[in-house]
Amino acid sequence: MGRIFSGIQPSGELHLGNYLGAVKNWVKMQDEHECFICIVDYHAITQQYDTEMLLPRTTQMAIGLLAAGIDPKRTVLFVQSHVQEHTELAWVFTSVTPVGELERMTQFKDKSRRQESVLAGILNYPVLQAADVLIYKADIVPVGEDQVQHVELMREIARKWNARYAADFFPEPRVELTKAGRIVGLDGQAKMSKSIGNTIGMLDGPDDIWERLRPAVTDPARIKKTDPGTPEICNIFSLHGHFSSREEIDHAAQQCRSAGWGCLSCKRLLADNISREFAPMRERAAELNANHEDVHSILAGGAERASVVARDTMSGVREAMGFAAPDSNPKPTL
Repeated sequence: MGRIFSGIQPSGELHLGNYLGAVKNWVKMQDEHECFICIVDYHAITQQYDTEMLLPRTTQMAIGLLAAGIDPKRTVLFVQSHVQEHTELAWVFTSVTPVGELERMTQFKDKSRRQESVLAGILNYPVLQAADVLIYKADIVPVGEDQVQHVELMREIARKWNARYAADFFPEPRVELTKAGRIVGLDGQAKMSKSIGNTIGMLDGPDDIWERLRPAVTDPARIKKTDPGTPEICNIFSLHGHFSSREEIDHAAQQCRSAGWGCLSCKRLLADNISREFAPMRERAAELNANHEDVHSILAGGAERASVVARDTMSGVREAMGFAAPDSNPKPTL
């Protein structure tokens, strides 16, 4: 069994893009790997946010993960800020990470272009990511293609630290690409995002799912219901691959090509199938929402389990780097 680490920001309720791009895969991995899943609240503060909403959104993210099938008996589920070694190791890693490597990160370039004053947290974001993964000596990082460059940097940071202080101490984590790939939003253009509003909430009811899906962009060549379409270029048809049976997918493709039904019929089938898959998650989330104490207890237990591993790693780091042990009383050298 390999050890996996993956993180998700506390944006509140999970949405369709989160579910397909990450969470569904994490649920499957629990049976095959030792999993650490972290709600990365320190990463969230690199942009403006409402301090009063951070805790509620963290709680709602935990509820969504648990409702989706993350099992705290098989997975260490916790909040990043509850394990202080993440930020300690991140500072250590800044001492071996060249600024040039950080400046060439695609996401840094994209974000810095949109800001008048670029925060150091944006630049050092990948260093904290490296610490998140390597504090647990995880060897597998399940990510989308947009994060591959950051995992390559993690590997470089591990090599540089190992070469300077202790060979083979940190593993070089490998990427495991999520099978869903890039999930395009209902607008047919941007990546699914709650902030853009081009997605469906994982806990939305059937009516809300339909209202979100009904105006979604389809094959642009289908202007009238009687126009034949090309399912391969239709974003709605691609979503059928995640929620519909093989027979339903084949039927939808045939109906699209022959103009046997309009786009609304294709969307109606998809909406029903999404609602059916999300139904038990909505039920589980309602139970968890009725008792936040249980959720916070799960997160506290996860932080305790994570801290055992993180403290052991940092103990080895400090020893290798020549730091005094916390309980020692070294005499100053004159």
